[in-house]
Amino acid sequence: MLDRILDRLEEWIIATLIAAATALTFVAVVHRYGASNSAALGGWAKAHGHILLGQAAFWVYVRLTSINLSWAQELATYMFVWMAKFGAALGVRTGIHVGVDVLVDRLAPPARKPVIAFALLCGALFTGVIGTLGAIYVYELDPDEVSQELEWPSRYIYLCIPLGSFLMCLRFLQVLWRLLRYDTVPRHGHAAEIAAVTPPLAEPIAEPAG
Repeated sequence: MLDRILDRLEEWIIATLIAAATALTFVAVVHRYGASNSAALGGWAKAHGHILLGQAAFWVYVRLTSINLSWAQELATYMFVWMAKFGAALGVRTGIHVGVDVLVDRLAPPARKPVIAFALLCGALFTGVIGTLGAIYVYELDPDEVSQELEWPSRYIYLCIPLGSFLMCLRFLQVLWRLLRYDTVPRHGHAAEIAAVTPPLAEPIAEPAG
């Protein structure tokens, strides 16, 4: 139950961040080019005697420049970084990360399991170390240090490093546990179709007769 809640929360965070960042970037681009183009249109209209068009263009220019969106690019960047950190954990859970498995697929089924387990352990160790170092870095940040445009505390912005890395470490350990218990690993897309026609990772253990 808890794992299912974590899965839904992870997906909700990623979807919300990427949608919000995309919408914010779109608005910022429209604002920037709308202001510059309305100023250019106003100047052209005035030079060619189109008084009403020039007044309308300058009115749009004044309204757009009165809106301060200098912080939009910075916020969108932070959103994409947070989305990428949590998206990496989702990729481990669903098996969508790119991997070179030509050698693994050529191994005999009993030999694949320890190789994949070792790779998962390396992934868990690496992300665990990154998460620990990230947590130390966030803890040691100056509480008064803020971002350039938003002026948000930097420690809250960089919190995505330990949170995303530890979640990714947890996902590696979950995949490892399912491998050891059920002899399965997550596959996605075309890889899932290939996995359906390949032999299992390990031969099933025969139950004793009687």
